[in-house]
Amino acid sequence: MDRRHFLACSAAAAATVSAPGKLFAQAGPDLRTRRLLDVAREQAERASGSLWHTDVVGIADYGLHSAEPRFHFVDLVAGKVDSVLVTHGAGSDPEHDGWLNGFSNVPDSWASSRGGYITWEWYEGRYGTSVRLGGLDPDNSNAFPRAIVMHPASYATPEHVARWGRLGRSNGCFAFGPEVFPQALTRLMGGRLLYADALGIGANGEDVARPPQRTPDFAGMAATNGPELAPVSPDIIDPAEQLP
Repeated sequence: MDRRHFLACSAAAAATVSAPGKLFAQAGPDLRTRRLLDVAREQAERASGSLWHTDVVGIADYGLHSAEPRFHFVDLVAGKVDSVLVTHGAGSDPEHDGWLNGFSNVPDSWASSRGGYITWEWYEGRYGTSVRLGGLDPDNSNAFPRAIVMHPASYATPEHVARWGRLGRSNGCFAFGPEVFPQALTRLMGGRLLYADALGIGANGEDVARPPQRTPDFAGMAATNGPELAPVSPDIIDPAEQLP
């Protein structure tokens, strides 16, 4: 081996030993992140004609219990996911056990609706700063007239989960803890996509099966709630912290 070849080989070996991290720096995201990125890309592409921005997508996975961080901020640029708590509607969980029984688009059902939403402007409502939403699918076409919005709420916090084992319920809005809501406001406001479905993607990327749930009588609940109980404020009136 000549001197030049020996020095070249030695330099290459030294570089490998001195920077072993480079060999592993390109490890891909975990299974859960990959699945959520796939859902976000698919839904952003499907709704692309209605969106103003597609850099971040919010996914509410109502296939998980409300005590789990099931709202995901999916950053399609960085390929990362951050997850927080989010409520579902009282009409979707009449037993108040933390599991969603079903979705509804019926006015006054106080239920969560499945589908894609576009985030609009912020405004000051009953719960302070809130974000208006527009439904993009037949399953959530009544989102705006139902005043389904994103807002902060005291019943959407880890402290509530620690005390009751689940979050409180909204009237169909996406309610976040007051400390988390600024993140939802800044990352999703202004023409971005929020997507809600019962995906059931667990912490390790596994499929989570919901326990058997009775399908609610949404029409009956809507008739009981009635238009006379409809809110007069610009956002839906979510119940105050609901106790067992």
